[in-house]
Amino acid sequence: MTAARDAEGRPTDPRLPAKLAAHPSVRAVLARRRAGAVSPPALIDAAWLRELCLAAGADDAAAVSLGHPDLAGEREHALAALPGTRTLIAMVVRMNRDNCRSPARSVANQEFHQTDEQANRAARSVTQALQDAGYRALNPSVGFPQEMDRFPSERIWVVAHKTVAVAAGLGVMGLNRNVIHPKFGSFVLLATVLVDAELSAYGQALDYTPCIDCKLCVAACPVGAIAKDGTFDALACTTHNYREFMSGFTDWAQTVADSEDAADYRSRVTDSESASMWQSLSSPPGYKSGYCLAVCPGGEDVLGPYLEDRKTFMDTVLRPLQDKKETLYVLPGSHAQEYAQRRFPHKPVKEVTGGWQPPAKRSASTDREKRTS
Repeated sequence: MTAARDAEGRPTDPRLPAKLAAHPSVRAVLARRRAGAVSPPALIDAAWLRELCLAAGADDAAAVSLGHPDLAGEREHALAALPGTRTLIAMVVRMNRDNCRSPARSVANQEFHQTDEQANRAARSVTQALQDAGYRALNPSVGFPQEMDRFPSERIWVVAHKTVAVAAGLGVMGLNRNVIHPKFGSFVLLATVLVDAELSAYGQALDYTPCIDCKLCVAACPVGAIAKDGTFDALACTTHNYREFMSGFTDWAQTVADSEDAADYRSRVTDSESASMWQSLSSPPGYKSGYCLAVCPGGEDVLGPYLEDRKTFMDTVLRPLQDKKETLYVLPGSHAQEYAQRRFPHKPVKEVTGGWQPPAKRSASTDREKRTS
């Protein structure tokens, strides 16, 4: 069998069919190989990588090996997303504190979403630079979109950003279930980049927690999802805070489906609720709370005002959120319902199914009787 040759009559890779070997792109790649194209270093320089992350828009960055014991639960998912993953790069992007603290949810939500976009751009930029350097790299979404085909039976996130950031030494999970950065506190969003190479040095987990155990997150949560003893009611949190996401949207859609006509729908859903749902469908969806993050004084850049005058801090940061009149969404008969009615009697409480399971079938006549009685 005659060996394949290029246009100049030189032998090409004998494993390639002659037609493929003659393709201009193939010839260009083979020419670079013959010229001794340099492979990327086996180890990525940690200092170079950190500078790359900061230049891309991150405010802090560190990396952790996929073999780290605290990432045992992430390995399967990371390798499914990027086969050959060896390192996870955690990045922190700061948020503006007083935007997050505002009782006006439009202000706080805009801050969340704009920082989310900045974090995604930074992670994508780092991924592209690593790719250009010869590595395989991937950046999962910072938040949404996520893998909704898995919802609700499996996790919908590709990588657990909080778990990775803590293992890389960028913070510690606080009582508020947010990663508290030692400098920036809770006012951060997290991004992760997967890469198929090891680093010259990895981050080290913090030997202390920036959480000062002030319990302000406990006091701020309107549905009692955070307890003083550290327990967390995730269902109460998601039912209210994620009212216009996922299962909350399902609950709203079920309400539409169950309504007999426009008047019936408007007896179940207020005009402001309909407008808010429209806004979440046409813009990034809105979080109903996030107060556990807003009131947190942890972190060296954040802690000063709390230490100087705790009463003023609570009057200007905590109490405006506690005093805000807003609808709280709770599951019927739940601890969240009892807590909200007892602790925040000025906040209207609305029972919802949360979309976690279909509501019991009701007859139209029974519904009419309840509304007119």
